[in-house]
Amino acid sequence: MKVVILCGGKGTRLREETEFRPKPMVPIGGKPILWHIMKTYASQGHKDFILCLGYKGDMIKDYFRNYLWNTCDVTFSLGRMAAVQYHDNHSEEDWRVTLADTGAESMTAYRVRQIRKYLTKDEPFLLTYGDGVCNVDINASIECHKGAGKKLTLTAVHPAGRFGALSIEPDGTIETFLEKPQMEDAYVNGGYMVCDPSVFDYLPDDPSVMLERDPINRLAADRQLNCYRHEGFWQPMDTFQETLYLNKLWDDGKAPWKIW
Repeated sequence: MKVVILCGGKGTRLREETEFRPKPMVPIGGKPILWHIMKTYASQGHKDFILCLGYKGDMIKDYFRNYLWNTCDVTFSLGRMAAVQYHDNHSEEDWRVTLADTGAESMTAYRVRQIRKYLTKDEPFLLTYGDGVCNVDINASIECHKGAGKKLTLTAVHPAGRFGALSIEPDGTIETFLEKPQMEDAYVNGGYMVCDPSVFDYLPDDPSVMLERDPINRLAADRQLNCYRHEGFWQPMDTFQETLYLNKLWDDGKAPWKIW
């Protein structure tokens, strides 16, 4: 199943870092947070990625274009028969990464709409954001999605409340989606979604539309929005303090999202 990651936003709440690079390239333990997210998926068998690029997307292209250079020791032969030898095998050698420019100013729904051509026809796909780490069981969320028979399943988490709050029925159906939660103990949208191809029917040809507003509200109104409850670790990286927190967890060897 292909993994779509939204990597194009400007990350204005993290200006200390995003003035110089896209938020998915902000490092945790010397590796971009994007790498950590991809490792979470790859460790559970999902290694075919489509990255929706926008703001400073060339930096993400350069990172993957020079991946061996960025991750391996290197030996140069400087004679007339110049050669480069990369040392140190790494577990990312079987990854496949599609880098898609989806526009510097596009909102999330339009970014997803534009990468439809790279997806396998009639096959569900995975979707998440390029700025949050989690120890979610991806394959369990896929099974939850299949069992619910809905068009979209998102991962519901318990973070500090400032994201889209969910009203969830006992069978997992999401009845309402509120952009701003009222209580910190509410379930909120943690991303890590499973989507049927029919979700594209809800994505208009309009760069100004955010997935988290009209499309998700319409899915909820049509009773086509499901959730997979995740009671484990989930943490976004929206502020400089959260960047410091995630780096400290990694440096202390206590990163809950490191499941590989």
